[in-house]
Amino acid sequence: MSYYQVKNLEQYFKHYNKSIREPRKFWGKIAEENFTWYQQWDKVVEFNMAEAEISWFAGAKVNIVKNCIDRHLVRRGNKTAIIFEPNDPKEEALHITYNELHQRVCKMANVLRDQGVVKGDRVCIYLPMIPELAVAVLACARIGAIHSVVFAGFSSSAVATRINDSDCSMVITSDGGYRGAKTIDLKGIIDEALTTCPSVKTVLVAKRINSEINMTAGRDVWLQPLLDEASDNNVAEIMDAEDPLFILYTSGSTGKPKGMVHTTAGYMVYTAYTFKNVFHYEENDIYWCTADIGWITGHSYILYGPLLNGATTVIFEGVPSYPDFSRFWEVIEKHKITQFYTAPTAIRSLAKESIDFVQRFPLSSLKVIGSVGEPINEEAWHWYNDHVGGKRCPLVDTWWQTETGGIMLSPIAFVTPTKPTYATLPLPGIQPVLMDEKRNEIEGNQVVGSLCIKFPWPGIARTIWGDHQRYKDTYFSTFPGKYFTGDGALRDEVGYYRITGRVDDVVIVSGHNLGTAPIEDAINEHPAVAESAIVGFPHEIKGNALYGYVILKETGESRDRKNLSNEINQMISDQIGPIAKLDKIQFVTGLPKTRSGKIMRRILRKIAEGDFSNFGDTTTLLNPEIVDEIKEGRL
Repeated sequence: MSYYQVKNLEQYFKHYNKSIREPRKFWGKIAEENFTWYQQWDKVVEFNMAEAEISWFAGAKVNIVKNCIDRHLVRRGNKTAIIFEPNDPKEEALHITYNELHQRVCKMANVLRDQGVVKGDRVCIYLPMIPELAVAVLACARIGAIHSVVFAGFSSSAVATRINDSDCSMVITSDGGYRGAKTIDLKGIIDEALTTCPSVKTVLVAKRINSEINMTAGRDVWLQPLLDEASDNNVAEIMDAEDPLFILYTSGSTGKPKGMVHTTAGYMVYTAYTFKNVFHYEENDIYWCTADIGWITGHSYILYGPLLNGATTVIFEGVPSYPDFSRFWEVIEKHKITQFYTAPTAIRSLAKESIDFVQRFPLSSLKVIGSVGEPINEEAWHWYNDHVGGKRCPLVDTWWQTETGGIMLSPIAFVTPTKPTYATLPLPGIQPVLMDEKRNEIEGNQVVGSLCIKFPWPGIARTIWGDHQRYKDTYFSTFPGKYFTGDGALRDEVGYYRITGRVDDVVIVSGHNLGTAPIEDAINEHPAVAESAIVGFPHEIKGNALYGYVILKETGESRDRKNLSNEINQMISDQIGPIAKLDKIQFVTGLPKTRSGKIMRRILRKIAEGDFSNFGDTTTLLNPEIVDEIKEGRL
């Protein structure tokens, strides 16, 4: 039997038990049957969790791009690989077939080689969501260069930090990018960053917005003329299973960003397998993930996962609110999207707008809807399920991390019964455990603890670039012998998991451990509330008390704040208990968020404590101006 696709619940348990009992057999079979290898492996997996040393398919030779493109050409050469949907709906969408993608990637790979890039070099990619971004990533992987994509919304200092950390020799960027009604001067940001990056020798510049930009002689080169000249014949580099594929930076809760290193074979097998199963992908589906390729979600589930399965994947340049709030639904309708994968932040912001924006479109092509990036609250879950999925599409609420490479806990569409706000069950091969503060494993159900994984999986990051010790300390030292996720979770009566938030988002009030996520859920159910964030602050009697920052919907703006505060606390009291009531509720117009939509709680924590001295790195904030407004309004 093939283990590649789980078709029903009985089969899930069968595959799952097999993957736990005989992980080597399980993953060995999946790898063998579904990918093209130059050479088989000696050992499926070797690991030493105490030293954080893990290798998968050691000794195997492979190229991930050959598996993403070349092997599909005979059967799927004329099939659309990528649909590019531009920022402006009036601009025509672009359909790139597997044959055309192969041509583009080969040309780009030859350009990189001509510019002196060799296997093992690091290339920083700082591009908007345009086809060149996908092509650049795949071209790097084709020649064995290590890509480090930096989201094209980061500031020059954030870009410089990342370039210098991984010692990149080349940057690929564009003159600029569109974001809704605005343009962003990407080349200007790179110019500024490179004043402090001595390792960069070459900058390749793509044209997108046709703006006037500065080109530094001897360093900056226009990309298109080089592509026009390049041959479309390119032999893929033979890579070792454990050769690094990419570095992707994730913000540490403290200190400088961590360059997570993912390697070739394990990542390939894991992203392909999880994509196929979680989204129930079938041959003629049109899949759309709204993330940016600058994040892990875009790496795994816009590019690698879909292309490894010969899928059609959408690259969307725009934003959900431009030209108006119906943009997502219009794109689904236009391209007859079958699987739609987005973030709770986007769902909540669209749910705030008039329901007409969604109801204009039948969305009948949709089969599966998914959520990623943070735990989805109950209200958003129901809105998404009812209005987008029409109560007929399974909603896969996926939990995973930059560090895990692919989805870890999630319903499998049409297989796992869903439950609002629950990531439900681990995927085959994943062994989650809940730990208590004394480092003991918590057995049984209806329990809460720190979420760890006790056996490696193929997609796990192997190290932090240049700092293996930090990798070991961050993920493997808190609970020796296990990978610590940094998240708390509960396991319900049937064994389903719900992520309760970062472990540092647990506040102990009067000896009670209170996760902030369920309290926020309760607040967000109030009809006048759009969004909320809770942090703890020191309290002389309770040890800690709770401070709430609340954004109101338009309908709530005119309401009396004192009454609102009382109603909110009443809802918390009703849903969680009086112990979880907030001591202070500050009404704000926005929350400090990173560009991937995560709320920067450490800033909110500091403000609640009255400590304005050091907010750490705020360069990654989408809206840095909000910090001052919240400071001024502190209660």
